[in-house]
Amino acid sequence: MCSQLDKFLEVAAGEVGYIEGPADNETKYQKANQPWCGAFVNWCAKQVGLKIPDCTYTPAGAKAFAEAKRWQLVAEAEPLPGDLAFFDFPADGIDRISHIGIVEEVKANGTVIVIEGNTSPDVKGDQRNGGQVCRKIRAYKVKNRGKVLPSLPVFIVGFGRPKFKECKCSTKKNSSQLVAPTQEQEQPQSQLSISLTRHAL
Repeated sequence: MCSQLDKFLEVAAGEVGYIEGPADNETKYQKANQPWCGAFVNWCAKQVGLKIPDCTYTPAGAKAFAEAKRWQLVAEAEPLPGDLAFFDFPADGIDRISHIGIVEEVKANGTVIVIEGNTSPDVKGDQRNGGQVCRKIRAYKVKNRGKVLPSLPVFIVGFGRPKFKECKCSTKKNSSQLVAPTQEQEQPQSQLSISLTRHAL
């Protein structure tokens, strides 16, 4: 693995299984003991020299991606590995974006594998303040997983796409290299503002 994207995913994968403590929300990813899903993403990016908006406060992170025109609403999204998935869990009592994770793999069935900090390894635990780094299967399409497995609820609001540095050790284009969304993929700024205002208040 030589690309910045590969290294970013490798760092995140290496943290799976990490558990906060001994104090509540105490981690190596931040100085203050506060909910740390965004701090985890910031930390992973820092390890590989990846510049991303500060995602400590997830609504602000989403807004920054939108302003940089590197945001896709989930309904029209075509996610890629390395994208940052922003979540709103209706049952958590917070009517806004309140969680973030790193897309590790995109499945053809409308789901993504996401590495998330401060979540729970099972569906019964707190999804945005569960105290662990976990791999999660998350849906980004309403109809997902097909007939064999029941569809999962869609909690992802949208995806932010970091700008990754290309690998210098090869002139061959990496098919997984992230690029900025095309104009057709981007939402008009007014629509983005409306969506983020609704979720980030």
